Amino acid sequence: MSETPATQAPALRPRKPNYTKLFLALYVVAFMVFLLMPIFVVVLVSFSSASFIVFPMPGFSLQWYARILDYAPFMNSLWVSLQIAILSAFFGALLGVPAALWAARSGSPLASAVSNFLLAPISVPAIVLGFSLLYLLSAMSLGVSFLSLLITHTVVSIPYVSRTVLAVYRSIPGNFEEAAAVLGASRWHTFYHVTLPLIRPGIFAGALFAILISLDNLPLSFFFGSANTNTLPVVMLSYMQNQFDPSIAAISTVQMLIAIGSLLVVNVLFGIEKLTAA
Repeated sequence: MSETPATQAPALRPRKPNYTKLFLALYVVAFMVFLLMPIFVVVLVSFSSASFIVFPMPGFSLQWYARILDYAPFMNSLWVSLQIAILSAFFGALLGVPAALWAARSGSPLASAVSNFLLAPISVPAIVLGFSLLYLLSAMSLGVSFLSLLITHTVVSIPYVSRTVLAVYRSIPGNFEEAAAVLGASRWHTFYHVTLPLIRPGIFAGALFAILISLDNLPLSFFFGSANTNTLPVVMLSYMQNQFDPSIAAISTVQMLIAIGSLLVVNVLFGIEKLTAA
């Protein structure tokens, strides 16, 4: 029995392609390729069998990763960079967290000025900051030393830790701390059992940023580098002035793997959703 025209399903109109979304998707892909292509080439060149940087490569080899182990300044400077990065993040948190907690809860007009002042080390050009700290630390008889390098990197680490903690702590209601105080907890117990667990993701996120910035910091490290305190970026720059072989690409790949590994460790311990949660 044939259906009447009234019972027949209406014909579906073909959907017009959304050229705006298509163009946006192509733009995003092209932009990501533009950003990642140089990194991909650096990683690829680190496996080159040629004695100089050339692309495309004539063959594959691991000799330049062996060169990293054989060339003592690479390993020594990498160890110095790791020490400086971890210690500067620790001391940056030690100094930045109390300042952020005070600025977040204080009703004083000075609190806003202090929170803005905490951004000064990353607002001032690195060359100017390094030059001024060199004069200051030299006047304090510290000169070019591991301690001076650590102080300089700590100064830059403070803004990253303080700003992330400030943002997290401002999003937390004060009722939790008030409830702990009403129940008889001291200020120390309130901080350790209530405040610290709540701001811990912000502390680790800021410390991670500080570590990554320290590992890649060339201008400040250049002012305080010596035979025993050169960081990896300074040694890489000095090496490229005399040689231009793929070992630079190899040590750059190792440096990137350290940064990626740090991100993965933090993601496993806390999770991106916890670091960004209000």
